Amino acid sequence: MNRIFSGVQPTGNLHLGNYLGAVRNWVRLQDQYECLFCMVDMHAITVWQEPGQLRQHTREVAAAMLAAGVDAKKNVLFVQSQNPNHAELAWIFNCVARIGWLNRMTQFKEKAGKNRENASVGLYAYPNLMSADILVYKATHVPVGEDQKQHLELARDTAQKFNADYGLEVFPLPEPLILGAATRVMSLRDGSKKMSKSDESDYSRINMTDDADMIDLKLRKAKTDPLPLPESPAELEGRPEAANLLGIWAALADIGRDEAVARFAGQQFSAFKKELTELAVATLGPINAEMKRYLADPAEIDAILAQGAQRARALSAPVMAEVQDIVGFLKASG
Repeated sequence: MNRIFSGVQPTGNLHLGNYLGAVRNWVRLQDQYECLFCMVDMHAITVWQEPGQLRQHTREVAAAMLAAGVDAKKNVLFVQSQNPNHAELAWIFNCVARIGWLNRMTQFKEKAGKNRENASVGLYAYPNLMSADILVYKATHVPVGEDQKQHLELARDTAQKFNADYGLEVFPLPEPLILGAATRVMSLRDGSKKMSKSDESDYSRINMTDDADMIDLKLRKAKTDPLPLPESPAELEGRPEAANLLGIWAALADIGRDEAVARFAGQQFSAFKKELTELAVATLGPINAEMKRYLADPAEIDAILAQGAQRARALSAPVMAEVQDIVGFLKASG
């Protein structure tokens, strides 16, 4: 059976973009694949995280995934740091991947910015950890956004080089799964920028913890332009905010954006935003309520994640034993 690995950084609460671009798709994939879903807290600390907040955010992300419909019995839901095989394989891949490959990673350049010399080694090398996340389970498919395709290519290159170096077909070359029309939800304050947890303005995103009143307020304040909604898809050109809001409505309604354009053609934004709010509240409201139930009992979340980590280690341990033997590590006695 094909096996999926996917992870999310617990660096803040999940937002609408995470839900439409990732979590909803994970729920749909869990009946088609063997799935491992991971809170990648080791990736999170490539930039400074306040320890107490990191623990809280890890539980919040887990609660959001469970509330959205990820089945922890059917899938393996766990925290990356609770399986040390990820870090061990990442070190081996540090010795397989080439400096030139990492130098081409555009996300490091974007995140390090002008402070490249002060960036952590972890931020530079974390694509190798991402490769290990996937390959330690010999995953065959990875749901990715457009901004992660380059890292998946690195995982494929690393797997291919490891296989070639040792003359064995150890790792599969994982394939990308790019799903749905709403894989890139944009900011409510600037339609040219991706919706992000790191944006300073909370009004730029709809959090999965937002209640109905907050969703209504944020959508009413969402940036628009002075024209009515477009009459045709071609008229979305040069209107990023209109394109974004129509795209969100289409994704929530599970239809194509062109259909959304036809439905609201020529309407005023005020009327459209009312319908968008009703749809967003109807979709996210039940998830919000279930999240609150989970977060009221952190011990339940921790127990679910501990069980998931145990299952993850059971899957990765044979792979690591195989890799250690192939590389030439001396097997521990006793």
